[in-house]
Amino acid sequence: MAIKKIPFSPPDITDKEIAAVVEVLKSGWVTSGPKVTNFEKAISDYCDVKKSIVLSSATAGMEVLYKVLDIKENSEVLTTPYTYTATASSLLHRGIKPTFVDVKKDSFLIDEEKLAEAITPNTKLISTVDFAGVPVDYDKIKDMLSSIGRKDIVLMSDSAHAFGASYKGKKVGGQFDFHIFSFHAVKNLITAEGGAVTFNDNNYLGKEDLFKKFKLESLHGQSKDAFSKVKPGAWKYDILTDGYKYNMTDIQAALGLVQLERYEEMLSKRKELFNIYTDELKGKEWAITPFQKNSIMETSYHLYPLRIRGFKEAQRDQLIEMLAELDIATNVHFIPLPMFTLYKNLGYDIKNYPNAYEVYSNEITLPLYSTLSKEDAGYVVQKLIEFVEKIR
Repeated sequence: MAIKKIPFSPPDITDKEIAAVVEVLKSGWVTSGPKVTNFEKAISDYCDVKKSIVLSSATAGMEVLYKVLDIKENSEVLTTPYTYTATASSLLHRGIKPTFVDVKKDSFLIDEEKLAEAITPNTKLISTVDFAGVPVDYDKIKDMLSSIGRKDIVLMSDSAHAFGASYKGKKVGGQFDFHIFSFHAVKNLITAEGGAVTFNDNNYLGKEDLFKKFKLESLHGQSKDAFSKVKPGAWKYDILTDGYKYNMTDIQAALGLVQLERYEEMLSKRKELFNIYTDELKGKEWAITPFQKNSIMETSYHLYPLRIRGFKEAQRDQLIEMLAELDIATNVHFIPLPMFTLYKNLGYDIKNYPNAYEVYSNEITLPLYSTLSKEDAGYVVQKLIEFVEKIR
């Protein structure tokens, strides 16, 4: 029997978070207000960027960004098939069928050489994905665009996994034109649901005030936010655009503010558990352990995506079932998008993305979260090794 039931990714919530949420509930103001403003400032400071806007999800961040920048039908957007559907479905909502560029061989990250080959005169935006919290090589991609005279292409990083990751000594968040973060319940830092867009140029593409434009588009195109509108005598407002309803609440922001205060400690615990797994697995010739850090970047320790050399899908799935019988929850990140019905019906074929299929076919994601004990992590990896070697 297991030491205890080991879930895949429960949230790390303490009495401090609970007290902060209760404070907001008692305040009489629970939707977007001062806590949201404070959270945006705290994110900007943490990521060392000039501007941050928090929203109801990372997906909301993408959709607001595309609308503000007028990325729409007939715009070509390049991205990776090795991601969650939100990266691509947010484009489909704008009438854009994304162009998928395969990952590098034996990597979860987009292939920069194939990316360069895929660029056409109609390419408007590139959306890379920091899978598992590992940054792509931002400067390599920027240098490539500069070398071919295409600095006009918008660079957006789907950094949903990468809050707290580092690139060349700085936290991820300001390397590309825009970074999108997720604070969903299974992420490193949570607001239950939520996300953020970070950026440095508030006048990007000649915009007078990009932050204000994002705010406008995230609240029905309304000229006043809800907090301002309810002040005595300030009821009158205008609708300036057909915006969305994507604002974050003060309840969520209060949760996020406390999480951010604790975040470096939480990251440290994740790193410690990551190292427990790697130390046990690095001597196994069948274990392809995930990236941790090198001289220019370090992961956010969001996921532990282990690949098992020689395994096919069926063997990987058998391993997941064997662990589940011991109440050890694992996962697979990700099923490549061309394998889903939606994308098949749009004409995508996984055969065109062999590297994505290869890394998916033998990947298993181990539990990794800041409340997981070292004892339980050791138990998980011991049972994993036992079952892999039994299947082999």
